[in-house]
Amino acid sequence: MAIQRRTTSKRQTAVVVGPNETGKLPPQAPELEESVLGAIMLEKEAYGTVAEILRPECFYKEANKHIYEAMQHLAAHENPIDMLSVVEQLKKDGCLEEVGGPLYISQLTGKVASTAHLLYHAQIVAQKAIARDLIRMAATIEAKAYDESQDVEDLMQEAEAGIFEISQLSQKRDVVQIDPVIKEAFDRIIKASQNDNNMSGVPSGFTELDKITSGWQKSDLIIIAARPAMGKTAFVLSMAKNIAVNYNLPVALFSLEMSNVQLVNRLIMNACEIDGDKIRSGRFTPNEWKQLESRINILMGAPIYVDDTPSLSVFELRSKARKLVREKKVQCIIIDYLQLMNASGMSFGSREQEVSIISRNLKALAKELDIPIIALSQLNRGVEGRTGVEGKRPQLSDLRESGAIEQDADMVCFIHRPEYYFRRGTDSWDESMVGMAEIIVAKHRNGATDTIQLCFEQRHARFLNKGEDSVFTNEPNTSAHLETAPQQYQSFSSRMNDENPF
Repeated sequence: MAIQRRTTSKRQTAVVVGPNETGKLPPQAPELEESVLGAIMLEKEAYGTVAEILRPECFYKEANKHIYEAMQHLAAHENPIDMLSVVEQLKKDGCLEEVGGPLYISQLTGKVASTAHLLYHAQIVAQKAIARDLIRMAATIEAKAYDESQDVEDLMQEAEAGIFEISQLSQKRDVVQIDPVIKEAFDRIIKASQNDNNMSGVPSGFTELDKITSGWQKSDLIIIAARPAMGKTAFVLSMAKNIAVNYNLPVALFSLEMSNVQLVNRLIMNACEIDGDKIRSGRFTPNEWKQLESRINILMGAPIYVDDTPSLSVFELRSKARKLVREKKVQCIIIDYLQLMNASGMSFGSREQEVSIISRNLKALAKELDIPIIALSQLNRGVEGRTGVEGKRPQLSDLRESGAIEQDADMVCFIHRPEYYFRRGTDSWDESMVGMAEIIVAKHRNGATDTIQLCFEQRHARFLNKGEDSVFTNEPNTSAHLETAPQQYQSFSSRMNDENPF
């Protein structure tokens, strides 16, 4: 196991990975470090060439690390970077003698044969640093794995988080000329024009909403937020059924609040138009049994993939989502709900910071997989403190725990049911809003904002387009449902005890 040695400087404490039990030194390239630093002081544009690749922590020698920090400070203040300016900055930092004095700085410039290979040398220095980070993380995980008091699940998440952090530091996307991007955009426009429904994204099945969004767009992070009892889960389940059954597009649903059986019971209520209390008790009339047996078939083959892992971490989600997109061709991912996720394996000063990391990673995942990710979110109690029915309408500032959610999201939609705040016989009573819900598109990075109305059937836990009483005829045709049902259905194994679904 690698031994960790702490070396203390006047400026900060750094962890250096020392020789392991076989006597191997950690990956390093001190000569290249010196060559890179010398080239930066000789070539005016050199720092800009390596700034995105190198961090002070990339340098193995502590002296080289301090010198690069001085260069960073000079560049940040738009000062020239040369031998004299670096020496002066190191004097101000109080570590000139610690790095070897002016003599060492002057020797660095003498070790540069040519600046032509600066980028290549910098990449090697960065790769050696990544290798040291991996060794350090592996040593920490190894030590904790021998400690029987450590929870293995927590340790696995810590290892995954550590690998993720290192990979994020090493990922750099090259600048590309615009031509191939124009071609990809043009191809998407052509594909959208060939759709009969004019949808360029994944349709929600709600006509007026799809007119605003043109479907949920690829690489978008969509936040759907509401106060409790507004029907967030009913909304996304209605939408998941529309996507999978009506359009035969695979959709994945990660539920951190309900078990998979609870979710499926809600879907059965939705699809079969049967009250929840009857599904709970199993007390049906003969006609209701017939209705249940015939209409449930539309769900039997639907490409809906359910995962009810409790306290799901954003890193677990990433690995599962990649597999779903690769193997099941999933077109949309729904998360119920964001505040129940965690970023295990990483330490944070506050819950707000953790939520910020989660929302940022959800956006990054949407871009990586090139699919829409829809996450439900709670609103804070500020809504309840405002007076009047209009005062209860949600606002972007009501998003709970983190302003980063609003910043990272491409679209923010609120679910608002005015009737929840009505009182019969008062001036606020509005008969026309009974059984109606407003979907408020409050933020739309690539389009217009607006408010649309949907019907909400509480007893069936479902949302419908206005004027759409039922998607079924009075006499359901079992064979018709069997003929049109897609041929995929899977539920991931539950790690949560089944509970009463209602």
